[in-house]
Amino acid sequence: MTWTGVRRVVGPPVAAVGLALLVAALVLVVSGADPVVAFGNIWEYGSRLETVIESFNRATPLYLSGIAFAIAMRMNLFQIGVEGQYILAAFFAAYVGAGVGSLFPPLHIAIILLTAMIVGAAWAGLAGWMKVTRNVHEVISTIMLNAIAVAGVVSFLLGRWKIESESLDTRLGDIATSGWFPSLNPIVELATREIKRVELTGFILVAALVGVAYHLIINRSRLGYDLRATGANPWAAEASGVPPKRTIVLAMLLSGAVAGLVGMADLLGDQHFYSLRFPQGLGFAGIAVALLGRNHAVGAAVAAVAFGWLERASGVLEVRGDAPREIVTIMVGVIILFAVIAYALAQRRRRIEAAAAASAQVESTDVAGAEEADT
Repeated sequence: MTWTGVRRVVGPPVAAVGLALLVAALVLVVSGADPVVAFGNIWEYGSRLETVIESFNRATPLYLSGIAFAIAMRMNLFQIGVEGQYILAAFFAAYVGAGVGSLFPPLHIAIILLTAMIVGAAWAGLAGWMKVTRNVHEVISTIMLNAIAVAGVVSFLLGRWKIESESLDTRLGDIATSGWFPSLNPIVELATREIKRVELTGFILVAALVGVAYHLIINRSRLGYDLRATGANPWAAEASGVPPKRTIVLAMLLSGAVAGLVGMADLLGDQHFYSLRFPQGLGFAGIAVALLGRNHAVGAAVAAVAFGWLERASGVLEVRGDAPREIVTIMVGVIILFAVIAYALAQRRRRIEAAAAASAQVESTDVAGAEEADT
């Protein structure tokens, strides 16, 4: 890739982050806080190893959520149903994982993950089916399915599916220890020679494998070519033999399968049961990760780690009284806003350049034809 290409890819996200920092600094000044002190405290707290581990733990589901959104976005499908897909998938995965009791650990974990992927794929595939058969826009269908999934899970939990617990938390049964995903703390402790109070989730390895698979499928396979071709021009893709309707459904199925894994890091590595307190909002945060990462596997990883680090490191603001930690929410919102604007401008520029190149080719063909006629 040339320097111009690198600048076009990296420039918009960097500009979005820079503008977000500027807006956050202005908000801090207006609220009476010193932005230099506030950002300095964030950096000091964020450089601790425990904070870095927590950042990677948070980045793992964010990355999976971003990849799930990016798969559909490669076809120009604005798939905002990751939220409902991972919540529904985590609920049924927890129910199945607790219901099978204790098994051979790899088998138990595989059953839970497979359940989550099937549920997520089925829920996303429903939106794809509605698009190709009833021409229902994916934004409308996924918003509707998000509401149904969240309300359905709450109804199940408040109904006969819940168990009696000593705590006031409404939840499902516990997953046996054979279904727990191991942490990477032994490796961290071996490298640092220190016993850490915070566990580094082992599910980060699964997220990395998903990212590698995403990159290879999108850029090195016929399926990836079909997805990108259909997203760029469905009519031209169909003329070349790519069935657009089947490709749309397949993209939604793949996106939903990855979305089903979003909640597994928390389910198998932290809580080991599903309750009303299960983490929410990861699906919408994944949109920001994908947009800032330009739907690229490595870019999304950088964005996920950055968002995870900001969320964890910002906790020091309230502890030291510098400013409310909601300042990070403002930063994320500004990053999303400018990333979307940059993404739209980049698409518009590509269309203009493509049109100019096509026009130049037509003119050169006409000139060549005229010269041949003269001779």
